[in-house]
Amino acid sequence: MIDGLVAGKVFGQPKQGQGKNGMYATAKVRVTTDQDTIFINVICFNEKTCTQLLALQDGDAVALSGSLTPKVWEAKEGARPVLDMVAHGVLTAYHVSRKRKAIQGEPDPERW
Repeated sequence: MIDGLVAGKVFGQPKQGQGKNGMYATAKVRVTTDQDTIFINVICFNEKTCTQLLALQDGDAVALSGSLTPKVWEAKEGARPVLDMVAHGVLTAYHVSRKRKAIQGEPDPERW
């Protein structure tokens, strides 16, 4: 496995599941490179990370950190690279805006 940080757009709607050890969430993230588009299959098990991932919708920008496993998907057009990620952290535009306001000294209404 590789520790990684990826940024892209949510592809489809994240889904919630229930396993024998508790809740999990899955999503697909589309990452565009100079030559190609790579899809990342994301799963998370941490409750906070799952909640953040499930709040996203198709097309939302997101950055994820976690463990990556490279794989090859056999498509009709030929083999394509794909990554599986166990996400440990989620960062969205909402988080960036909230942190910017905190740095600038603006009060956070969610803390009241």
